[in-house]
Amino acid sequence: MAFTRATGKHRAPSRLTRCGAKAVGIATLATTGVIGSMASPALAADTETPATAETGLFQVIAIEGALADRIDAQADAQQRQADVAAAKAKAEAEAKAKAEAKKKADAKARAAARAMEAREAEARAARSAERARLGTFQLPVAGSYVSTGYRTGGSLWSSGSHSGVDFHAVSGSSVVAVGAGTVVEAGWGGAYGNNIVLRMTDGTYTQYGHLSSIGVSVGQSVGQGQRIGLSGSTGNSTGPHLHFEARTTPSYGSDMDPLGYLRAHGVTV
Repeated sequence: MAFTRATGKHRAPSRLTRCGAKAVGIATLATTGVIGSMASPALAADTETPATAETGLFQVIAIEGALADRIDAQADAQQRQADVAAAKAKAEAEAKAKAEAKKKADAKARAAARAMEAREAEARAARSAERARLGTFQLPVAGSYVSTGYRTGGSLWSSGSHSGVDFHAVSGSSVVAVGAGTVVEAGWGGAYGNNIVLRMTDGTYTQYGHLSSIGVSVGQSVGQGQRIGLSGSTGNSTGPHLHFEARTTPSYGSDMDPLGYLRAHGVTV
């Protein structure tokens, strides 16, 4: 059986303690002769000597005191167990709260990552759609390479620098439209020799110079990869090649970086 006790210094005395106090009172009365004076002579004669009676009462008190101490010890042990259980419950509650907070934070981080992935996927789709709208271009001379770069300086050019790039091409190589467009110029171009200018579907322009022959006419629509002429060395040229320009208008002087232009349209060059 578990025993509990009230806490604090004003605890009421237990039943055993009251009994012990009562026994002490009886012993006192016995030793002072009060009980003896109230008893009859015969009873007084039969009563034990005060020393013997006092010894028995003290044994009872000692037993009751030991029992009370044991009850107090059990109550203290129960209190300690309750304190330990309370501390454990508090620690478990705090650990659970931390775990829940971490779970919520992880879920929030995963949601943010998914949102970022969705935005990146949308951006990729938009870029792909834009490339599809503009069309994927190709090199004007298949398998060629740049022999003279953009903005190269020198006396060969009236402006003092190269307004396009030269693609290596032997005379008579096929020259194709880098993308779909419409022919806006096809004929002699002065220093460019025989040249063709196309208006591309995105509103930009491309020019093909020093051709040995022209295979299209103004107003004609051409598709990507369609042959429009043959390479040569007409006009201001030191040898067979294709002069290629990217422009914002059909006129000379509106040139832009032709390699950057082609790369922006999906060409590896």
